[in-house]
Amino acid sequence: MLKLDRKLLRDLVHLRGQATAIGLVIAAGVATFVMSMCAYRSLETTRARVYDEYLFADVFSSTGRSPNAIIPRLKEIPGVAAVDTRLVYDVLLDVPGMSEPATARLISIPDSGQSRLNQVYIGRGRMLDPLRTGEVVVSEVFADAHGFVPGDQLRAIVNGKIQEMSIVGIALSPEYVIQVQPGSILPDDKRFGILWVSQNDLEAAFDMAGAFNSVSLRLAYGSQVEETIEVLDRLLKPYGSVGAYSRDEQISHQYLSDELTQLRGMAVMAPAIFLGVAAFLLNVAISRIITQQREQIATLKAFGYSNFEIGAHYFNLVLVIAMLGTVVGIIVGFVLGDSMVGAYDAFYKFPSLDLVPDWFAVAIAFLMTTTASLVGTFFAVRSAVLLPPAEAMRPEPPPSYQPSLIERMLPAKTLPPEVRMVVRNITRRPIKASLSVLGISMAVAVMILGNFSLDAMNYMMYFQFELAQRQDLSVTFVEPVTESVMYEVQNLDGVLASETTRSISTRIKFQNRSRRVGIMGVEPDAKLFRLLDADENPVRVPDFGIMLNTKLAELLGVEIGDLIVVEVLEDKRPTLTMKVAALVEEYAGVNAYMNKQRLHEALFESNVASGAFLKVDPNRINTVFAELERRPGVGSVSIKDAAMKSFEKTVAENIMVMRSFIIVFAGVIAIGVVYNTARISLSERSRDLATMRVVGFTNSEVSTVLLGEIAAFTIAAIPLGWLIGYALAGAMAAGLDTDNYRIPLVIERGTFVLAGLVVVASTVLSAWVVQRRVARLDLIGVLKTRE
Repeated sequence: MLKLDRKLLRDLVHLRGQATAIGLVIAAGVATFVMSMCAYRSLETTRARVYDEYLFADVFSSTGRSPNAIIPRLKEIPGVAAVDTRLVYDVLLDVPGMSEPATARLISIPDSGQSRLNQVYIGRGRMLDPLRTGEVVVSEVFADAHGFVPGDQLRAIVNGKIQEMSIVGIALSPEYVIQVQPGSILPDDKRFGILWVSQNDLEAAFDMAGAFNSVSLRLAYGSQVEETIEVLDRLLKPYGSVGAYSRDEQISHQYLSDELTQLRGMAVMAPAIFLGVAAFLLNVAISRIITQQREQIATLKAFGYSNFEIGAHYFNLVLVIAMLGTVVGIIVGFVLGDSMVGAYDAFYKFPSLDLVPDWFAVAIAFLMTTTASLVGTFFAVRSAVLLPPAEAMRPEPPPSYQPSLIERMLPAKTLPPEVRMVVRNITRRPIKASLSVLGISMAVAVMILGNFSLDAMNYMMYFQFELAQRQDLSVTFVEPVTESVMYEVQNLDGVLASETTRSISTRIKFQNRSRRVGIMGVEPDAKLFRLLDADENPVRVPDFGIMLNTKLAELLGVEIGDLIVVEVLEDKRPTLTMKVAALVEEYAGVNAYMNKQRLHEALFESNVASGAFLKVDPNRINTVFAELERRPGVGSVSIKDAAMKSFEKTVAENIMVMRSFIIVFAGVIAIGVVYNTARISLSERSRDLATMRVVGFTNSEVSTVLLGEIAAFTIAAIPLGWLIGYALAGAMAAGLDTDNYRIPLVIERGTFVLAGLVVVASTVLSAWVVQRRVARLDLIGVLKTRE
C-alpha cells in the first residue's frame, strides 16, 4: 500500500463522523434519483410493452350510428395500419350490497373472441363464448372492489331494460390502465367499471345490427396523426361524429404520461438539492483538513511529492466518501424503487409490473456524485497544491478579534464574554457563516417541498368539492332530455334543489391553435355548480360570450375580449364566433362554459338538458338512487362524497408515503449540515475552548461558545429556508402543470412550523453529540498544539 493511501485511511478514520454525515446526504440524493428513474423506466417499459402486445390504438372517435359499409373507406385512409369498430355504451348497474347505482361502460367483443385493437388480457376466468348470451367480462379493479369472481351475476339497466349478466372472466385492457369515469378527475373503482360483452348482445339491445358507434385506428410508423384525424372526421361527420382525438388525449394514457412527467421532475430536482449540499459539506471538510495539515503538506513536498500527487491524494479522499455514499444510495434507491413500483401496481393495472433496474441511471449517479464532489472541492484542493513549502511550515496568521460591528452598536459589557466570542467568530468569517446558514436552510426547504403536495391536494379538494361544486349527485342523461323529464328529476322524493346543464362537444380555435373540449351551458345564478376566480369569488355567467378556465385560455393563448371560433361537433354542427367574456379558475381538466339559454339559441334547439346537479336530503338519498335506477334515460350518476373518498384512498395515500421519505431525507440534510458545521468548528477552536476550561470557564459556558454559533445559524436558516422552500414549491407546481390537473401554490402554516421543528430537532441532536465531545476535550493535549 502506498504511503499516501495509508494517510488517506487514517484521515477517513479521523473524519468518520463527518464522512458518514456527508455520505448520508449523498446517499439521500442518489437514492431519490435511482428510485425515480427505476420507477420511471419500469412504468415506461411496461406501458410500451403492453401497448404493443395488446395493440393499443393511436386514434379514437365516437359517432352516432355509422354503417359497417363505411369500414373499407376507413381502412383506405393514408397511414392507417388497422381499423377496429365496436359498440360502446354507458349504463347503470345494480350492484349487490350497494344502495347507490354504479356506472358501467359496455364494450362489444366480436365473435372472434378478440378485438383487432385494444385487446383484452384475461387474468382470471375465460373470454366470452360467442354461442352464449348474457356473458360478461369485468375489469379487474371493478371486480376486486366488489369481490366479484367468475360465476357471479350482475344486473344492468340496458336501454331501459334490466338484464342479468353472468361474469365469466376478469380482465385488463391497455385502454383502461387507470379507470376514470368521464367528467371525473379521480378513479372510483367501486362505482365505475368496464364490462366487455358480446357484440351480438349489444346489437340486439340497442338495435345496432350492421352499425357501430366507436372506431379505433392504429397508424403506420411515421404517419401524421393530425392528417388522419382530419380525414376521419370528414368521413364520419354525416353519422354524428363528435370529433376524433389522438392517444395523447385518451384519459388513461394522459394520467400515465402525467405520472411519468412527475417522476422525471423528481429525478432532477431532488438530487440537485442533495448533491449541492453534499458538495458544500465536502468543500468545508476538505478546506478544514488542508488547514490542519499545512505542515504535513509542506513535509510531503519536501520529500519530493509533486503537486499532482498531493492534489490526487485529497481528491481521492473526496471520491472515497462520495463513492461510499453513492453505493449506499443506489442500494436504497433500488429498495425504494421496488416499493414505488408496488404502489403503482395497485394504482395502474397492467398484466404485470415489475421493477426494471435502470443501469444507465446508476452510471449517471456515479457521474453526478463524482462531478459534484470534485467541483465542490476543487478550490480547496487547489489551495493545497499551490501552497509553497516554506509558507506551509508556518502556522496560519491568527485571526483578528477586534470588536465586531454588533458589539460597537451595543453598550459596553452588554454581551457576556462567551456570546461576544460567538459574535466575533461569525462576523470575521461571513462567507463561511453564510454557507452554513444556506446549507441548513436547504433542509427546511426540502421539508416544505415534501409537505407542499399534500397541502396543495387538500386545497384542490376544498376548492373543487366545497367551494365550487356544492351538489351531492351529478346525473348524466343518455340523450338530451326535454323539460318534462327535467321536471320529473327535479321533483323526485328527497331532492332538495337541482340545476340542469347542457353539454356539447366542440373544437375551439384561436389563430393557429385549437383544442377539442366540451362546453357546458349553465344557469346564470347557479348555486350548486359555481364558477370561481383565483380568489375564490363566484363569477357570474354572462348573458353573452364564452367563459374559459385559465388552463384552456393558456393553451389557446387567449385573453378576455379575444374572439375565438367554436366548431360544434354535434347535431347541426354550427360554427360560432364568440367573445371570451370571463376566465374561471379550475384545477382539473380544460373546460369552457356559457349561458345555458344562449347555448340553446346557438344550437337552434329548445330547452333541453344533458345532465343535472342535485342537492339531496341525506335521509332520503337511497330513495333517490332507487328512483334514478328506474329511469331509462339516466346514463350515469356521480357521487361527490365517493369522489372525495377515492382521493383519500389513492392520491392521499401515495402522497403520505412520499412525505415520509422527504421528512427522512430532510432530517439527513439537517443533521449532515449541522453536525459537520459543529464538528469543524470544534476542530478549529479546540485550543480556544481548552484554554477557556483551563482559565476557569465551566463546561456549559465553553459549550455556549461552540453551540451558540450553531443556534445562530439555525435561527437564521429557518426563515431563509421558508423562502427557498416556497420558491421550490412554485417551481414544482409549474413543472407538474398538466392538462388533467394543476397544482395550486398553497402551503399551510403548519407546514412551515413542521419544517422548522424538524430542523430544530436535528440541531439539538447534533448539538448533543458535539457537546459530549466538548466535555471530553483533552486539555493538556490540545494546549500542547503548536501555535
